[in-house]
Amino acid sequence: MNSILVIGAGRSSGALINYVLEKARVKGWFVTVADADPSLAEAKVNGHPNGRPAWLDVHKVNDRKELIGRADVVVSLLPAHLHVEVAQDCIKLNKHLITASYVSKEMYSLGDEVRDRELIFMGEMGLDPGIDHMSAMQKIDEIKAKGGKLISFRSYTGGLIAPESDNNPWHYKFTWNPRNVVLAGQGTAQYLRKKKYKFIPYNRLFRKTWDIEVPGMGPFEVYANRDSLLYREQYGLKNIPTILRGTIRYPGYCAAWNALIKIGLTDADFPILDSDKLTYHGLMEAFAPEGSGSVKDRIAGMIKEKPDSDVMQKLDWLGLFSKRKIGIPNATPALILENLLLKKWKLEPEDKDMIIMQHEFVYTLNGKKRKLISSMVMKGENQHDTAMARLVGLPMGIFVGLIIEGKIKSTGVQIPVMKEVYEPVLEELKQYGVTFTEQEEVLK
Repeated sequence: MNSILVIGAGRSSGALINYVLEKARVKGWFVTVADADPSLAEAKVNGHPNGRPAWLDVHKVNDRKELIGRADVVVSLLPAHLHVEVAQDCIKLNKHLITASYVSKEMYSLGDEVRDRELIFMGEMGLDPGIDHMSAMQKIDEIKAKGGKLISFRSYTGGLIAPESDNNPWHYKFTWNPRNVVLAGQGTAQYLRKKKYKFIPYNRLFRKTWDIEVPGMGPFEVYANRDSLLYREQYGLKNIPTILRGTIRYPGYCAAWNALIKIGLTDADFPILDSDKLTYHGLMEAFAPEGSGSVKDRIAGMIKEKPDSDVMQKLDWLGLFSKRKIGIPNATPALILENLLLKKWKLEPEDKDMIIMQHEFVYTLNGKKRKLISSMVMKGENQHDTAMARLVGLPMGIFVGLIIEGKIKSTGVQIPVMKEVYEPVLEELKQYGVTFTEQEEVLK
């Protein structure tokens, strides 16, 4: 095996493509980078002797199958809903598949066919999900190996802006798919606390937050991810009393995002007629309750904020009360918000992004209760060389190498929680600065 196909050359593909191309030079691999925009694929390959760009409309079945048929390992960076079509081709053509996306029920349903063909389809092989699984499992296995019993596990990750590039009141800029940020948390978050199920619907999600301290970085806040319960069995924690996975933000972000939800600006279900002729002020007027006073005052009253509060200042800074035209026809509120945020939260050329990951393990050992905090912080270099792209792409690239070199024996549809995966991947990631610092204490 030596042929790799990467489908997708977008925002988070750079680190993965650079990794496999660099290894290809040494190990004799050949890498095809395919995208619907051939100029993107060409730029990512950048004339490398062991790579070639290719045009691919993923909906054109024959073209897709032709490219997959030439490869030994396929990495799909497509939107998650398109992975299953690629996966079905990989089964028919006997190819291994890697993605960074959450594994869907449809993908898991292919497990028997994948196993029968002695293939591995590895999902959740990016940052979160991905490095979070691997780093957590490494510690969970270590704790169990020394006789510890886990009673609480909390895991948090955030894609943030580094302090030196933080120059807006939201303390946030886009480092990954803007659409996913705007729609984040829709649904009901589920977790377990002291053996009791806890459910947080979307309309309360950003009001229920936890404060955490990251060593050397200061305070942050966390809101719950959609379903923490999925991972109890996969982590070998079926009977654990407390398990929670969450997303990290700077303090104050969640209260302001909750205001956008209460206003209705994250709604993706209805188009606004003639929205291109509407101003942002007009949009807010449409959402504001009837009454006297300015639109800003009425919106503040509706969301139970003072007109000069930090939350209202964040909304004002976005330009939501300006007389500027929206300029997008028949757009949903969520699309209008996304378009506005793309301008306001754009990474500037020299901006550095920052990834923070923190795990908290509480366990008993020799009659004592212990708490272990394991934290990782990584900063990007600039707008193009981001920590997000590195930490999404590098785990996939490293795993490609493990498959090609025959070091992976597992088959079927998997996520990276097994030792044969997490040990070599985490070990190589150390070479790229992915290291965790640990603090442990005995609790009274």
